[in-house]
Amino acid sequence: MTDLYHSQRAMRRMRKAAIDRRVMAILDVGSSKIACLILRFDGPDQLRGEDGMGSLAGQSSFRVIGAATTRSRGVRFGEVDAMNETERAIRTAVQAAQKMAGVRVDHVIASFAGARPRSYGLAGAVELADGTVTEDDIARALSACDVPDIGHGREVLHAQPVNFALDHRTGMGDPRGQIGNRLSVDMHMLSVEETVVQNLLFCIQRCDLELAGLASSAYVAGVSSLVEDEQELGAACIDMGGGTTGVSVFIKKHMIYADTVRLGGDHITSDISKGIQVPMTQAERIKTFHGGVVATGMDDREMIETGGETGDWERDRRRVSRSELIGIMRPRVEEILEEVRARLDAAGFDHLPARQIVLTGGASQIPGLDGLASRILGHQVRLGRPLRVQGLPQAATGPAFAASVGLCLFAAHPQDEWWDFDIPTDSYPARSLKRAVKWFRDNW
Repeated sequence: MTDLYHSQRAMRRMRKAAIDRRVMAILDVGSSKIACLILRFDGPDQLRGEDGMGSLAGQSSFRVIGAATTRSRGVRFGEVDAMNETERAIRTAVQAAQKMAGVRVDHVIASFAGARPRSYGLAGAVELADGTVTEDDIARALSACDVPDIGHGREVLHAQPVNFALDHRTGMGDPRGQIGNRLSVDMHMLSVEETVVQNLLFCIQRCDLELAGLASSAYVAGVSSLVEDEQELGAACIDMGGGTTGVSVFIKKHMIYADTVRLGGDHITSDISKGIQVPMTQAERIKTFHGGVVATGMDDREMIETGGETGDWERDRRRVSRSELIGIMRPRVEEILEEVRARLDAAGFDHLPARQIVLTGGASQIPGLDGLASRILGHQVRLGRPLRVQGLPQAATGPAFAASVGLCLFAAHPQDEWWDFDIPTDSYPARSLKRAVKWFRDNW
């Protein structure tokens, strides 16, 4: 844990160095595509402290000056599966984005979707020495949190204070300078599999890039897709990608739960490929142009050509009805949504004051999905697009780019994390485990 704390602090310093040099790359490593955006930072970075640490760790204005995507290779379930193929795909995306921007970048902030994330809700409290909250008091309160035994081979990816209380006053975002006797903090911690992070890190280093930050795709998709009121009052973001579906829950503008369902749009494509016996590329095209999840009487009569390239004219001229296609797609979509519902139940989503659900990601564009999701998840559902950032090309404004755009916002406006404070190193013992679900009920 101590090594991780120091490596995360080192990445924060690298981020500051990149912003000082005015350019940085964003890399969203997904199962179906790898997206790279080049950011140019315009405004001064208001960082506290000489080493860029401390609360409110930097706000900077930026615009996108380069963008490129390439088909993902060597990535399964949001994790690096074949190192050489993934390295080539990352190089392709980064070089194309650099060419468009006309600059070379050394630092990159990356997001990934897999690694079996687990959420924990932690709490800590300290007595104040002189009655006024200082940065040291916040660090002491964070170090007083019961750090769970996250298990062998796992690393902490995010550790964010989500709520401060000073004596009887709760719901505070930044207690510094306020007067009281006892400071308590609630913290959300997200752990992931260590090997997945190391493989991605190794891949990025082989591309001659320095990693200046790492984020969960489920988290950054929520940052870009949820509007301010949704983040404040309670909402879930369902990011339906190619290999995985990310689930993140926000309240008071902080993520308090994240998980991943290891199913996505590629599994729907695979079902179509097997069901009507066409290659995967053909199945993807049929899904995109004719797919859906709600059948009507018209769909029996709407026929879809499944032209192939085998040279066998009779076989290549087959046709299927749209209702047959929907019959193949719907069971898989229902399976994904049932898994999502199980994650939301585990998170205690029903206990939040507002319960808006936002669907985003490339696979969320299937016609009729929002209505089906609303029935299965039991809450109001809307389709979300990433909030627009300056300079973003039109092609990168759709739901498939929710994580990429969120990663830009994460790079420019990171939320406070554990490693932004000088935590005493003797505060890492593995103690009682408090899972997020109990913490929700006690704190919200």
